[in-house]
Amino acid sequence: TTTTTTTSLNLKKPQTTMSSPNIFLFVPNLIGFARVFLGIASLFYMASSPIVAMVLYWTSAFLDVFDGYAARALNQSTTFGAVLDMLSDRCTTLCLIITCAQFYPEYIIPFQLLIVFDISSHWFQMYSSLLQGKTSHKFIDLKENAVLRYYYMKPILFILCSANELFFMALYFSHFNIGFEVSFGGFSMSVWHWIGYISAPLFFAKHVVGLVQLFAAAQNIALVDKESIEKRSK
Repeated sequence: TTTTTTTSLNLKKPQTTMSSPNIFLFVPNLIGFARVFLGIASLFYMASSPIVAMVLYWTSAFLDVFDGYAARALNQSTTFGAVLDMLSDRCTTLCLIITCAQFYPEYIIPFQLLIVFDISSHWFQMYSSLLQGKTSHKFIDLKENAVLRYYYMKPILFILCSANELFFMALYFSHFNIGFEVSFGGFSMSVWHWIGYISAPLFFAKHVVGLVQLFAAAQNIALVDKESIEKRSK
């Protein structure tokens, strides 16, 4: 009697390994890197060549429109991109504030306070957003602060942020006495002085919102801490 032993072979399908995407090469992040490069380049000209400095500065700011559009259109929204976007905005503006502080040393304390306040409010808001699993510090849940919800609507955000930039730019160009004279209502001033006075109320409004943002974000972080403590105590 012949016994035939049949060996069954367990054939496995070859696994195809998909390489993980390199988020640093995502289009919106490449735009973000370009913004950083342009912002850094503007620093070399801020003290001596205001036109060149502001062309580089505003090109960097203008690209902010396209990185968000690219992120949505290409489905390439990332946490890294959100952080890079915020840091690009903050760092370029803060460098301009520092330059203005050098031009107007008698106002060094207000400029320093603006820097501290700006960094603190945005850092608190970004950190609270990440703690709650959001992808951008600009996303405000309907259950949260109404002031911030309306502030981060695109038209309002654009107007207040633009006014903030124009206010500092008015201070910057006024130092170089650049701009033509404009007469209105019996007053004659440089166009940058007019821009500074007109943008000032919106500038202050933006920083009032920043104060609200700071306290709202602090409350959100405290709520996360409270929930964490309650879970540990159970």
